[in-house]
Amino acid sequence: MTTYTGSCHCGQVAFEVEGTIDGALSCNCSMCSRKGALLWFVPRASLRLTTPEDAAATYLFNRHIIRHRFCPTCGIHPYGEGVDPKGNAMAAVNLRCVEGLDLEAIPVRHFDGRSI
Repeated sequence: MTTYTGSCHCGQVAFEVEGTIDGALSCNCSMCSRKGALLWFVPRASLRLTTPEDAAATYLFNRHIIRHRFCPTCGIHPYGEGVDPKGNAMAAVNLRCVEGLDLEAIPVRHFDGRSI
């Protein structure tokens, strides 16, 4: 496994995440399509904030089951939090916020979140 670092644009929300990036998800729901995020899902325990937890604000919408975390200063959404179908705590890391990645080399799966 590899440890990656990332942050919002201004650095107020920063993190380390451990895992193997084998793909990304591009969702077309009303939130993700506007953010343009490429999501990598990891167990929440694999994401460690290197800035205070309260540095990130939270946005909830629709069924209020995903905590969309964003920087209140620069507005960037570095990650989200929720649970998988089995009830495990998960993080959705925005790969566009991870340092040093070649995003063109990561396979992207498209998800029709608009239909949910």
